[in-house]
Amino acid sequence: MEQTSEKKGIENTFIMYFAYIFIFAFKGLKFILFDSIPYLYDVISGTADRAYSTTKQGFMTVAEQQEAMKEEKRKKRLEAYNKLFWVKSRNNYYEKEKKKLLSTLDTEGSVRSEKALVYQYVARNPKGKVEKDIFYGYSKLDVYTFLISEGYDVYQIYTSKRLMRMYGETSLFASKMSNKDLIFWLTQLSTYLKAGIPLAESIRILSNQMGKKKSQRRVFQAITYELTNGEIFSKCLEKQGNMFPSLLVNMVKAAEATGDIESTLSDMANYYSEVEKTRKEMISAITYPTIVLVFAIAVITFILLYVIPQFEKIYAQSSASVTGITKVVLNASSFLKLNGLYVLLAVAVIILILIMLYKYIKAARRFMQVIFMHTPFLKNVIIYNELTIFTKTFASLLRNNVFITTSVEILSKITNNEIYKEIMIKTINNIIEGRKISDAFKNHWAVPEVAYYMIVTGESTGELDVMMQTVSDYYAEEHRSIINGLKSFIEPVMIAGLAIVVGTIILAVVIPMFNLMGSVG
Repeated sequence: MEQTSEKKGIENTFIMYFAYIFIFAFKGLKFILFDSIPYLYDVISGTADRAYSTTKQGFMTVAEQQEAMKEEKRKKRLEAYNKLFWVKSRNNYYEKEKKKLLSTLDTEGSVRSEKALVYQYVARNPKGKVEKDIFYGYSKLDVYTFLISEGYDVYQIYTSKRLMRMYGETSLFASKMSNKDLIFWLTQLSTYLKAGIPLAESIRILSNQMGKKKSQRRVFQAITYELTNGEIFSKCLEKQGNMFPSLLVNMVKAAEATGDIESTLSDMANYYSEVEKTRKEMISAITYPTIVLVFAIAVITFILLYVIPQFEKIYAQSSASVTGITKVVLNASSFLKLNGLYVLLAVAVIILILIMLYKYIKAARRFMQVIFMHTPFLKNVIIYNELTIFTKTFASLLRNNVFITTSVEILSKITNNEIYKEIMIKTINNIIEGRKISDAFKNHWAVPEVAYYMIVTGESTGELDVMMQTVSDYYAEEHRSIINGLKSFIEPVMIAGLAIVVGTIILAVVIPMFNLMGSVG
């Protein structure tokens, strides 16, 4: 019995070890046949990736390698940043807010308003940075859908009465795009459209190129949003308030009717390039005289405040007699020394009042403009500049088949000169009464006879747009010539004037010294 039990124990042990061997053999075979394949794949693929990376780096330029290294460092910094405790807490908060937002989109978030509302959103942009900005849309769902399509990860979207008061309901943007940005935008947009890129995609590309300013980024987002909602391009521009000039909006509207929007955008880019060139010429004409004038005032003030008092002490100690121009200079120095701050304040107040009157009161602005336009040297500069812009704009409007009444209304808005605005109003009245356009320019002191007769010729031949462009080119060249002549004339006159004033002051303080030396001798 004992031998039998021992024999059974040995058999059981043998069976157990055999089972262990079978299990380990099965696991080994499984690892070789199945588990090792993904491992080998990872090893091979890692080697391939490293080989590909090495080969790619061999073909990359130094600048591309540096850019790749910067991008890798940026990713590592972002990963390290996201591991911070407070960043994790913030991200958790955003995720909770995101869930709340998603739960409301299908209910009250999908209700559309008749007018665009001001929404504020918090989202992570495609570059991984969380940003907070405003957006104009008709519902929370529309705003969310648009931002998601732009690559944003949206956490919050909300609106309030405070936002509506701050950013307005009708006038979406109070700012205005500069001519420089407008020229770039029109040129690029025309190029993209000619290359066959859809309008909405072209605007999206431009928003990435010009999106450094928040106001411009909002504009491009709003335009893209309106386009995706089926709005026409001219209406999209018109909804942006004062950001785009009414001239451009009406030009685009006319181009949509003819189907030649690319050429119109290119023409408008050339138009604003010429306007900007004229504006820079005007700035260049007044920059140098202004600098010389400021420098002259600074030099004279310094002499009167710090140099003349030293001579006054010498005259008092030597009992020298002071008469004539010397006495006038000494009195001016004493007055400026005692009341210099009040004089500066009075000058600043007067300049501010004049600016406010010119900007906000029509009668005062007209009065100043009449004076400037009758002042020698300034007269032709102002008239030629106004005629150049007026005729160039009129020619562009006529070429693009914009209605004549609409054209004249636009022309009355492109200038701040009240005299030319009156001419435009008279032109509108003439059109309504069935009279000629040229009658509004006849025998007007602000319109040269050459321009009037050229307009009459264009009107009688039916080629008013061509003649308007000819007038614009003619007076643009005249304006350029007169500015160059004024710059050549003003520079020596200003320098000579400064030399005369400073020389007179110096002579006034030196004469008593000569008299004193003569009496001592």
